[in-house]
Parts: sequence; structure tokens; C-alpha cells
Amino acid sequence: MHMVQRFSLPLALAAGLCLASGAQAAPTQYPPTQYPLTLENCRETITFNQAPKRVVAVGQTQTEILYALGLGDRVVGTAVWFSPVAKPYEAVNAKVKRLADNDPSFEAVVAQEPDLVTAMFEWHIGPNGIVGKRDQFAKVKVPTYVSPTDCVGKDNSGPGDGVRTKMFSMELVYQNIREFGQIFDVSDRAEALIAELKAREEKAVQSVAGMKARDVPVAVWFSSKDIKGDAFIAGKNGVPAYILSKLGARNVITTNEEWPLVGWESIAAANPAVIVVVKMDRRRFPADDIDLKLNFLKTDPVASKLDAVKQDRIVVMDVGATRAGLDTVDGIEALARGIERFGLAR
Repeated sequence: MHMVQRFSLPLALAAGLCLASGAQAAPTQYPPTQYPLTLENCRETITFNQAPKRVVAVGQTQTEILYALGLGDRVVGTAVWFSPVAKPYEAVNAKVKRLADNDPSFEAVVAQEPDLVTAMFEWHIGPNGIVGKRDQFAKVKVPTYVSPTDCVGKDNSGPGDGVRTKMFSMELVYQNIREFGQIFDVSDRAEALIAELKAREEKAVQSVAGMKARDVPVAVWFSSKDIKGDAFIAGKNGVPAYILSKLGARNVITTNEEWPLVGWESIAAANPAVIVVVKMDRRRFPADDIDLKLNFLKTDPVASKLDAVKQDRIVVMDVGATRAGLDTVDGIEALARGIERFGLAR
């Protein structure tokens, strides 16, 4: 079994922190934001008359992007966390109010008197938002921004985590960062962060160019409502599928759903050569616990017979790499090493 660690973050992130602490900034190469600023975001039009000063971030990736841009002092509340904050942001995060580990209430968010609420997922803030609908926030004159990673090429109108009609791409993360740069008038920091992430992604792809794991079948197990029940396995167009595509590996799941529930008999029929098991601190479902997942694979009558389990081709991946955010590139780097160690690369 191989562990995937959360890697050091791009240098641009540290630069953002320095900027936030008052260090001398390099001259900007980008024009300042002209307010009022109007953006199209997830089928909604949002307008800012000035850079927001009080932000509630409903989602870990959105929170960490704000920290990376040196905007931690603007964040007055955060929620929906899957794992510990990245180490460079521990100090700034300690000063930010945690509204909830999972889903905050509408009242808890509004009580922070935000002038912007940003969300990682539409199912939190969107047409069927369980935290609140966008028009609910509009009625109290609070603009909302939803990450394009969760709405571009994705249909969230039904139950569950939505259906991706187009494969995720890191370009959507870059769009999120760039638009934050415009909203907060920090485009120079945004472009520096994007450039650093792009360089890292390209380096990761090039590192496996000579040993692409062509058609190696892989299953990515996120969690399960019941440890012995059906599993939430990565669909064909989400973030894990993007990671696999970069390595030339093949996702055993062919549905467009983001995280479809799949029976272990169906997984066994696909017989993945590698199983990626997601590790997280969240405890929404019993199978969020990594130890329970690993024990299940070894003891379940069906799962224990899988070649990946019998030959110990299991990669434990931090949840950050499966989300659309700053850590996605970590998954490309780390899974490549796992596949190479298993002797499956060609």
C-alpha cells in the first residue's frame, strides 16, 4: 500500500502570504480592476462596486485559494472542510471563524455580515442549495460566487453530486483564480499563482511522458454511506478522471455522474489493477474513515478477491488531490509514482 502525501505548495502561494503581511510587492503587470465589475458566474450575473472586505467561503478549496492570494484577512467565516488546512496557511486560518466542518446554515453565513459569499459546490449555494439559494442571498444584498469548477460542463439540477457533461480541466481552477484576482483587484497575484500551477502541472505530465500507464484500469473510492454498501466511485469526467487521463490510465467507471454509487460486484467485474482510496478528516459517512476502508478491502468477500487488493496495489490519496483546487496537481504527481512502483507503467 502506498501513501500519497500533500506536497509543498507553489512558490506563488508563499508570495501571496508575503504580500498579505505587508512585504514589498513587485510592480504589477496587470491593470487595476475597474469598478463596478460585472461577471457572469454559473448562469448568474454578479456586480461588485468595490473589492469585498468580508468574505464567507463555503468550501475548503475556495478558502485556500483566497489564502493563496494573500486575502486571508478578508475571510470572516469558512465551512465545508475535508482535511487540515495546508501548512503555509495554519496561522491565518487559525484566525478565521469555522462556521461548520460540513454544511453551515444560511443564518450562520449571513450573521457574519459578508459582502461576498463564495462556494465550492452548487449543491451548497445554487438553484437547490442546501445552505441557501443565490436569490436568497441577493434578497439580503449579498453577492455570491460559485466556483466554475462545479458548474461549467456540469449539470447539478438532479440529486447527488451532479453530472459532468464535459471532463474537468485545471483551466476551470485557473478561471476561478483569475476571477478572484479581478474581484479583489489582485490580478498580479492571481496570474503569478496560475503561472506557477501551470508550470507544475506541465512538469508532472512530462515526468511520466516516457512511462505512460496506457489503459491500466483504476478505480477511485471516495466514500460510502454504509461501509458494506455501494461505494462512491469517481465518474468518468471528474477531477480523478482528469488525473488518470494525464497518466494515460483508464477509469473503470464510465458514467457521467460525479461520484456514482457503485456496487462492489460491478467493481469486481471491471477488475481494476489499482484502487485509489481517498483519505479525509471529514466524517459525514462511516467510510470517510480510511482505516475502515482498508479493513473492508481486506475482509469483504467480494472486494478482497480483487487483483488490486490481493497484490496490494492500493494507493491512499489525500482528499485534496480529488477536489478541483490547488492540490489537483499533487494527484498527477503522486499517482504516477504509485503506478510506476507497481510495475504497471509501459
